[in-house]
Amino acid sequence: MLKSVLIGVFMVSTIGVTAQDTLVAQGSAPDLYLTHTVKKGETWYSLGRAYGLSPKDIAAKNKMQMDQGLSLGKSITIPLSKSNFIQSKEAHAGAGFRPVYHQVAEKETLYRIHVRFDKVPLDNVRQWNNFTGDGVKKDAYLIVGFVKGNGQSIVAPVAAPAVPVVAKQDPPKQDPPPVVKQDPPRQDPPPVVKQDPPPVVKQEVHQDPPPATTPKTQAAEPETRQEQPDSKPSTSLGRTPAVPEGGFEQQYLQQTNNGRNVVGEKGPGTWFRSNAVVGSGKYYALHNTAPRGTIVKVTNPLTGRSIYAKVLDAIPQLKANANLIIKLSDAAQDALGINEARFYCELSYDEK
Repeated sequence: MLKSVLIGVFMVSTIGVTAQDTLVAQGSAPDLYLTHTVKKGETWYSLGRAYGLSPKDIAAKNKMQMDQGLSLGKSITIPLSKSNFIQSKEAHAGAGFRPVYHQVAEKETLYRIHVRFDKVPLDNVRQWNNFTGDGVKKDAYLIVGFVKGNGQSIVAPVAAPAVPVVAKQDPPKQDPPPVVKQDPPRQDPPPVVKQDPPPVVKQEVHQDPPPATTPKTQAAEPETRQEQPDSKPSTSLGRTPAVPEGGFEQQYLQQTNNGRNVVGEKGPGTWFRSNAVVGSGKYYALHNTAPRGTIVKVTNPLTGRSIYAKVLDAIPQLKANANLIIKLSDAAQDALGINEARFYCELSYDEK
C-alpha cells in the first residue's frame, strides 16, 4: 500500500531532476559552479527549477542552445551565482535549499576556503558544520553555502519509513525492566507476619504454651515461601543484556579482527527515529550491502567522533534515500556531534 502511494506521488506533474549525490562546489569565486550528470527525462526547464536558475542561463554557461535538448549522461555545468547560491547565516538545509560542500585539500586552511568561496563569513562555516576554531581536516567535506531550487530534486530526508523496523527491535530489549518493577509487591507478605495475636491467646488461657509453638511453625512456612520469589528476580536481573554496556565496540573488534579486516566508505547519511536511549550506546543502522547483524563504525570527520551501530536492514528504495550510504538511529546525533538532517560520514565494517 505504501509503495503504491509513493509511486503515485512521484508521478505527479512533470519529471524533476533526480536527487544528486553530495553537491561539491568547483572553481573559485567569482566562477563557482557544480557539475550535473543528465538523467532520463530531464530537460533544461527541470534543471532550472532544481538549481534556481533560468534555463537560458544554464544553456549559455554550457555554450549550447535550448532547442538542442539534453542527452542522457552528459555533464552539465551549473553556475553558482548571487541569484541561486546563498551564504547567509540563516540559510539551512530543507525549505528549498540543498547544502553545497567543499572537500578540504592538503594544507588548506579555513581562511583560504573563506577567500575561495566569495569571502563567506567564517562564523557561518563554523555554524553550518558544527565546530569551533580554525583547524580543518584534509579530505573533510565542509558546507560552504546552499543552492536554491524549487524542483523535485530537492533532498528532503524522510526518516518515517524506517520507524517500523526499529519499533520491532527495541521494545523487546526494554521489556525486562517492567518485570523487575513488579517484584516489590511480592515482598509485601512480610507485613502479614505481624499478625501475631497468638500472644493474646496466651494471656487468656495459660494452658496454651503448646499451641504457641504451632503458630511459630505455621509462620515459618510463609517465610520459606517468600524466599522463593527472591530467587526469581535474581534470575531476571542476572540475564545478559542483548546489548552490552558501552555499545557494540567489542563485537565490531571481533568481526573485523581488531579493525584489520575492514571495508571503508565515504558519503552522505541521514537519520531515522528510534526508541534507543541517548548515551546508551545502543545505536542501529540501515545499510545496503552489509549483512544484518554487522557492526559498522561510523565517524564524523569534522569532529573525529565515532560510534558503533548494528545493521538492522537495507535502506528503503525511496527517492529521498538516493545515494545515501547509511541511515542511523537519531540517538547517535549527540555522540557524533551532528545536528544536521543530512551529513557526511566515513564507515568501516567487516569486509566479508
